[in-house]
Amino acid sequence: MKIYTRKGDTGKTGVFGGKREFKDAPRIECLGSLDEANSTIGLLRCKLGDTHEWQPNLHRIQKDLMDMMSHLARPSDSNKANTNPEPKDGAEFCEQWIDALESGISSASDYFLLPGGNEISALCHVCRTQMRRGERSLVTLMHEDPECVHEYISAYINRLSDLFFIMARAEMDKHGVAEEKWNLFLYKKKKKVAPSE
Repeated sequence: MKIYTRKGDTGKTGVFGGKREFKDAPRIECLGSLDEANSTIGLLRCKLGDTHEWQPNLHRIQKDLMDMMSHLARPSDSNKANTNPEPKDGAEFCEQWIDALESGISSASDYFLLPGGNEISALCHVCRTQMRRGERSLVTLMHEDPECVHEYISAYINRLSDLFFIMARAEMDKHGVAEEKWNLFLYKKKKKVAPSE
């Protein structure tokens, strides 16, 4: 089977159920953003090495993203059923991992942090920002086809960006890399302001 079909040469692509949409349509933009994030997670896994303790969870996330993308590729008016799994516990899975990672970090942070640190933590930040872009595209798709975007998908995608932020911090803490602080969180600034008399 050839990789090229020539069907997309006019700017349209197929979605689940056979319908064709322009490649800049909200659904395709959303799928592309999440695909890009998934690819970067793959790069992160390569950089970590096969025996790293994060590998099983990241592998699960990559598969879950593929499953969620298959559901997002199915317009709500499609007559074709999607039998791919629905990772409805995704947000909870992320929260449990976030809590575990945070418990091992030596100090909390009250600051916005500059992305970077070392190669792994910087890659985690790239994953974080790409997940945020995917989430913005997901919200755009919500406006167009709200029944297509199940609540578990939006919650999972939202939680993934939080997860990659904590992963970046955990990586830096593990290797003793100092975090570069920018500004205090706004609510922390307000607490430091003395009440007027």
